[in-house]
Amino acid sequence: MSTSRILTLAAALIAFATGAAAQPPAATDHPAAMPGLQPGGAVQPVMDTDILAHAIFSQLEGRFNGTNTEFRWEGQGWVGTDYDKLWIKSEGTLQGNGTLDDGQHQFLYSRAITTFFDLQGGLRSDIDSRRTRNWAAFGIQGLAPYFFDLEVTGYVSGQGHLAAKLEASYDLLLTQRLILQPQIEVNVYSKADRARLLGPGFSDIDTGLRLRYEFSRKFAPYLGVVYEGKLRQTANFARRAGDSTGDFRFVFGVRIWL
Repeated sequence: MSTSRILTLAAALIAFATGAAAQPPAATDHPAAMPGLQPGGAVQPVMDTDILAHAIFSQLEGRFNGTNTEFRWEGQGWVGTDYDKLWIKSEGTLQGNGTLDDGQHQFLYSRAITTFFDLQGGLRSDIDSRRTRNWAAFGIQGLAPYFFDLEVTGYVSGQGHLAAKLEASYDLLLTQRLILQPQIEVNVYSKADRARLLGPGFSDIDTGLRLRYEFSRKFAPYLGVVYEGKLRQTANFARRAGDSTGDFRFVFGVRIWL
């Protein structure tokens, strides 16, 4: 091939390349990548492995019935991811005479099994002014239909005793800041435990109605009325020990998020 033909062919290729470069880019079937999207429109995987923490004292309250005063606390906290968490739960009542009653402390691992419920398992220790008891714990916790907060837990002790506890509450919004909350807790035991003044079957109930005002989600003082009742054989044990078997009390306290 002659030099003139090579030069002519080279010039033609350069002209074609120059014209192609001047053309606008061809439209594609996919929009430009947006934040959170990979090129081509694919959604990036959700990062749900961040370690988070939360704690709340739902009850920090004084209870009054005109003859004696009690201080009641109930709180729980967790650390973990959206799916796996370690929980600490604690509740108890300090009586006016200085004795500690109903001290229950739980150390649990939980795993999310649905959008609204966690499966939990671990250890419960009853530590107060009476004899200490330890239990294996297994239950569920979450948000039931119609937005009821629900906890149902079963327990097995080293002595082969069985127990169960149901806790439920509901937040009724009167305004965006004023909230009325009914609450109930019921305990059941398979066998009597005289050292802890507990009878078989339904042993006690703690239920109440609290009206709180949320200055913020993290701080909400409240007032209300509660009923503390001991049932069946547990009531007989309390009567023999000179304790109350049940009464209504006015409460004043604060709910705190940490």
